[in-house]
Amino acid sequence: MEKIKYVVENRLFGVCSKIGQKLNFSASSIRLYFIYASFFTLGSPIIIYMVLAFWMEVRKHLRRHENPSVWEL
Repeated sequence: MEKIKYVVENRLFGVCSKIGQKLNFSASSIRLYFIYASFFTLGSPIIIYMVLAFWMEVRKHLRRHENPSVWEL
């Protein structure tokens, strides 16, 4: 069970955990609300989740190129 939890929390973009860090909530409660919202709205929060995941990856990529290391010059 711990292995599955690790894969889900660390491999699936980390959107809920990042939101939890910003808002000072636990990531598990945010995931729970996300699941409830997905059921009530027939899956539309999944689109929002994917947009947030894409935006986080773009920001991470831009920040990496903002301060290049010695080996990238």
